[in-house]
Amino acid sequence: MPLARHLSDQLKRAASSIVLNLAEGAGREFPADQRRFYTIALGSLRECEAILTIAGLDNTHLKQLDILAAHLYKLIQSKKG
Repeated sequence: MPLARHLSDQLKRAASSIVLNLAEGAGREFPADQRRFYTIALGSLRECEAILTIAGLDNTHLKQLDILAAHLYKLIQSKKG
Protein backbone atom coordinates (compact mmCIF):
# COMPACT_ATOMS: atom_id res chain seq x y z
CA MET A 1 0.00 0.00 0.00
CA PRO A 2 1.60 3.27 -1.10
CA LEU A 3 1.81 6.12 1.38
CA ALA A 4 -0.47 9.10 1.06
CA ARG A 5 1.46 12.08 -0.26
CA HIS A 6 1.35 14.00 3.02
CA LEU A 7 2.78 10.97 4.88
CA SER A 8 5.43 10.41 2.24
CA ASP A 9 6.54 14.03 2.53
CA GLN A 10 6.56 13.82 6.33
CA LEU A 11 8.58 10.59 6.21
CA LYS A 12 11.22 12.28 4.04
CA ARG A 13 11.44 15.22 6.44
CA ALA A 14 11.67 13.00 9.52
CA ALA A 15 14.30 10.74 7.95
CA SER A 16 16.36 13.77 6.94
CA SER A 17 16.02 15.13 10.45
CA ILE A 18 17.60 11.97 11.89
CA VAL A 19 20.74 12.31 9.82
CA LEU A 20 21.02 16.08 10.12
CA ASN A 21 20.60 16.11 13.89
CA LEU A 22 23.15 13.33 14.34
CA ALA A 23 25.62 15.31 12.24
CA GLU A 24 24.96 18.54 14.09
CA GLY A 25 25.23 16.82 17.47
CA ALA A 26 28.53 15.23 16.50
CA GLY A 27 29.86 18.69 15.70
CA ARG A 28 29.04 20.09 19.13
CA GLU A 29 31.73 20.40 21.77
CA PHE A 30 29.70 19.93 24.93
CA PRO A 31 27.93 16.68 25.85
CA ALA A 32 24.71 18.48 26.81
CA ASP A 33 24.53 20.05 23.34
CA GLN A 34 25.27 16.70 21.71
CA ARG A 35 22.58 14.99 23.81
CA ARG A 36 20.00 17.58 22.74
CA PHE A 37 20.55 16.92 19.03
CA TYR A 38 20.73 13.15 19.50
CA THR A 39 17.44 13.26 21.38
CA ILE A 40 15.81 15.15 18.52
CA ALA A 41 17.18 12.50 16.12
CA LEU A 42 15.60 9.77 18.25
CA GLY A 43 12.26 11.57 18.18
CA SER A 44 12.45 11.78 14.40
CA LEU A 45 13.24 8.08 14.19
CA ARG A 46 10.15 7.29 16.27
CA GLU A 47 8.14 9.50 13.93
CA CYS A 48 9.40 7.45 10.97
CA GLU A 49 8.40 4.26 12.78
CA ALA A 50 4.88 5.62 13.34
CA ILE A 51 4.48 6.58 9.69
CA LEU A 52 5.73 3.19 8.52
CA THR A 53 3.39 1.45 10.96
CA ILE A 54 0.48 3.38 9.45
CA ALA A 55 1.71 2.24 6.03
CA GLY A 56 1.60 -1.39 7.16
CA LEU A 57 5.33 -2.09 6.98
CA ASP A 58 6.18 -5.59 8.14
CA ASN A 59 7.54 -6.15 11.63
CA THR A 60 10.98 -7.21 10.39
CA HIS A 61 11.72 -3.70 9.13
CA LEU A 62 10.20 -2.09 12.19
CA LYS A 63 12.40 -4.31 14.37
CA GLN A 64 15.47 -2.97 12.55
CA LEU A 65 14.35 0.58 13.26
CA ASP A 66 13.82 -0.32 16.89
CA ILE A 67 17.40 -1.64 17.08
CA LEU A 68 18.64 1.63 15.63
CA ALA A 69 16.55 3.51 18.20
CA ALA A 70 18.18 1.47 20.97
CA HIS A 71 21.62 2.49 19.68
CA LEU A 72 20.58 6.13 19.63
CA TYR A 73 19.24 5.81 23.16
CA LYS A 74 22.59 4.41 24.34
CA LEU A 75 24.38 7.27 22.58
CA ILE A 76 22.17 9.76 24.41
CA GLN A 77 22.79 8.03 27.73
CA SER A 78 26.56 8.15 27.14
CA LYS A 79 26.37 11.95 27.00
CA LYS A 80 24.76 12.34 30.43
CA GLY A 81 26.94 13.96 33.03
